[in-house]
Amino acid sequence: MKVWAVANQKGGVGKTTTTVSLAGLLASWSRPTLLVDLDPHGSLTSYFGFDPDTIQHSIFTVFSRASKGKESDPLPLVRPTETEYLDLLPSSTALATLERQAGMRDGMGLVLARTLKRLEKRYDHVLVDCPPMLGVLMVNALAACDQLIVPVQTEFLAMKGLERMLHTLQMILRARGSSLRCTILPTLYDQRTRASVDTLRQLRESYPDKIWSSVIPVDTQFREASKLGLPPPVHSPNGRGVRAYTELLHDLLQDEQTANQELPKKVSAQ
Repeated sequence: MKVWAVANQKGGVGKTTTTVSLAGLLASWSRPTLLVDLDPHGSLTSYFGFDPDTIQHSIFTVFSRASKGKESDPLPLVRPTETEYLDLLPSSTALATLERQAGMRDGMGLVLARTLKRLEKRYDHVLVDCPPMLGVLMVNALAACDQLIVPVQTEFLAMKGLERMLHTLQMILRARGSSLRCTILPTLYDQRTRASVDTLRQLRESYPDKIWSSVIPVDTQFREASKLGLPPPVHSPNGRGVRAYTELLHDLLQDEQTANQELPKKVSAQ
């Protein structure tokens, strides 16, 4: 089982879209996939029709029990989605209280890693949608994952968010004591605007070893898919945004050397 975390300390950059698009593609390839919503805002949870304000059983249950020194079986907390091979471990707005309640307790940074270990025979991939702030939840995601994906909107203000995210990554890696694959993902790209073109050029000049070779374009089909609660690959499998995520997924799987079976043909998004 491989764990991918999707994170950025700036909101509105396409984190949830990236998470659900990649997961939807994996599921469409018949790979059992689990989505984990670690964001107290619960965007991913809401995407699939659950209310993070009222949900009773969520990832918060796991952290709450861990803060009391108790282990949890995560399987009863997992919700199936309407998409075959795709499940969700939902969020709760109660996660926002976790930092002051238990953030400094020993071992709280490894709760997610221990929890996912109990599910490793059930799923091929786990995709974690992270909160847009540094704290115990972000630490958990980075401690548990094999691959970090950092969506960055191709506009000037997003560069600062990226710098903060990479600084956070370095701190976590020092504590973790091991390397972590990191892919910077240019999102919301519009080749008609100077801001997008200039920001993409700056990203490629500043981070040549980490930035993905292509881009995720602006695509209104993402918004339509979210209204229907469907992964974009289910709603618009031939859309340009989905084609871009297919290309990204192909590259990610090759990078982790799990592409030992026939993959869908790589399609350029540009």
